[in-house]
Amino acid sequence: MKISSKITLALAALLPALTNVVASDVLDLAQDTFKGEVFDQDLALVEFFAPWCGHCKNLAPHYEEAATELVKKGIKLAKVDCTEHADLCQEYGVSGYPTLKVFRNGTPTDYTGPRKADGIISYMVKQSLPAVSDVTSDSHAEFIKSDKVVLVAYGDASHPIPSAYSQYANTARDSFLFGQFTDSSLPSIPESPSLPAIVLYKSFDEGYSIFPAGEIVNLESSSLAEFVKTNSVPLLDEISPENFGSYAEQGLPIAYIFADPSESDARDKLIEEIKPIAKEHKGKINFVYIDAIKFIDHGKSLNLPGDKWPAFVIQDLAAQTKYPLSPSEKVNAKSIKSFLDKFVTGEIQPSIKSAPIPLNQDQPVYKLVADDWENLFGDLQKDVFAEFFAPWCGHCQRLAPIWDTLAEKYASNSNVVIAQMDATENDIPPAAPFKVQGFPTLKFKPAGSNDFIDYNGDRSLDSLVEFVEQNRKSSGGEGGATTGGDDDEEIFDDEDAPEHDEL
Repeated sequence: MKISSKITLALAALLPALTNVVASDVLDLAQDTFKGEVFDQDLALVEFFAPWCGHCKNLAPHYEEAATELVKKGIKLAKVDCTEHADLCQEYGVSGYPTLKVFRNGTPTDYTGPRKADGIISYMVKQSLPAVSDVTSDSHAEFIKSDKVVLVAYGDASHPIPSAYSQYANTARDSFLFGQFTDSSLPSIPESPSLPAIVLYKSFDEGYSIFPAGEIVNLESSSLAEFVKTNSVPLLDEISPENFGSYAEQGLPIAYIFADPSESDARDKLIEEIKPIAKEHKGKINFVYIDAIKFIDHGKSLNLPGDKWPAFVIQDLAAQTKYPLSPSEKVNAKSIKSFLDKFVTGEIQPSIKSAPIPLNQDQPVYKLVADDWENLFGDLQKDVFAEFFAPWCGHCQRLAPIWDTLAEKYASNSNVVIAQMDATENDIPPAAPFKVQGFPTLKFKPAGSNDFIDYNGDRSLDSLVEFVEQNRKSSGGEGGATTGGDDDEEIFDDEDAPEHDEL
């Protein structure tokens, strides 16, 4: 009896702790509860996930933290286990994990925000507000500090706010917070511009930027967008997975300083030295610094050798090109300025990473490397079917024996080339008319043409052979066989990717 009583008391003591572990502000939804919980909500966020998904596991604590904060604001966060409710996930077009969707009274749109707690909170708060919020004297001080970047337009009856402001706000509400102040008692505005006025408040650099007064009367949303793009990121900030998306959205080249964090004094001195250079190129090139040790793989992907710091490289995201400063040059303000001047005037050619050209091609599959690109694709006498793969990609591994067999079928026909490129060891040349966005990517270039045809069929040998026969222009024999395949594509952040820090 005494032992039983002690156990009871121990369990009673543990109960509050167990309750805290189990309690969650994220709703767990099923087919029969989904509509009831989501469709009557002005705003809700739903995560479609799989328990085995590593990215889902990484998201979980941030999603929980965001849910706890957002429930106070009346915004529901929910999740659906797609391994248990496959039909529901299929209904909403879920093809990868995690997939997040914003629901407004049952109508879904894709969630395009960050996946850290503060980013989720910021994104959903923006979604909950009108595109442009009314700001008063009482709310002004709090509103301009409610996010990293906040825009406020000021006007009155005699000086109305241009309609282009609201037009731009409707297109950019996912990224920024917008307000309008038309109260008769105007608050203190930096530099006291004449009305109407637009001020961009920011939690970095000088703290605010004012839209040019001479351009506001005939304001166009495109000129406001350009102003925001120029002023909404810090002059020179540390880049990480949390803020990489904001730089990517801008579409400007990124100039990186890769530095060893253990040498912070030297890094900070270098940063201060190049701030005037960053200011000179503001709105044209974004400058950042990055932890060279933690993100060494990202440095290697930008064609840095990865053994000497600091290092400097420019990445043009739009063109998918990179321009590393030669490792033989010392990284300082002088060398960076000279390099940037040449980059701007187009004097520097992009760095193209290439594995060595094979000494011979004695296997059925042609081993393509970047330096051999023109030799293969420039031969208009040949039909070329090329696979772009990553060694860690599970779908590529399953395709490998089928691709080998396909190459063997055409081994006796010198005018049909079945090729393969390791896209982790080779860059796609800038002159190529396509970019590789997922693995495996399959492209066919018919003889006599410079056009590439996408292959989107299933990956059985029969289907691949049929595709070649339908599209090739050269003469010669063909073959056929049957084997299984799949038609999934593995995107760059797939679960089969190696474990490392990446942007």
